[in-house]
Amino acid sequence: MDNASPVRVTGLFKDESKAAAAIKSIRKSAWKLADVHGPIPSEMISQALAVKKSPVGWFTLVGGIIGFITGYLLAAFTSLRWELIVSGKPVMAYIPFFIVGFEFTVLFSVFGNVVGLILTMQLPAYRDLPGYSAAASGEDFAVVVACADAEKDSVQTFLANQGAKIETGH
Repeated sequence: MDNASPVRVTGLFKDESKAAAAIKSIRKSAWKLADVHGPIPSEMISQALAVKKSPVGWFTLVGGIIGFITGYLLAAFTSLRWELIVSGKPVMAYIPFFIVGFEFTVLFSVFGNVVGLILTMQLPAYRDLPGYSAAASGEDFAVVVACADAEKDSVQTFLANQGAKIETGH
């Protein structure tokens, strides 16, 4: 590809298996797969793109651990700070503190999950989506290929042979 601004060729596929096959072929070729858009999440396309497992679960786990510790310590602190002795029982009742710890585990897990989603999805998105087609929000899977202007025809021919309807743009 030369230093000029790349041309983006968008192939619109009705069938996700054909889109996944085209993605695999493009990844093996010298062309650059710029983006893929689809109306629904597709496991087949994720496998074709070789998408790694999301790290959001780690954010959830860390949030849950922090939440349990925070809840347990909060219950212990309030019991020690404001001693409320009932029927001569000890102020530090460890087992009931687990209930508070569990509730904070759930709460902080949700917070960790939301923070993980925002960070991994890189929200808010401040970039345009070059090569985006509105049809990808409806019924088609869009495979966007960036190539040099001289290669545009061969990319269009390749995508058309894979069963795509072609759109071009810069």
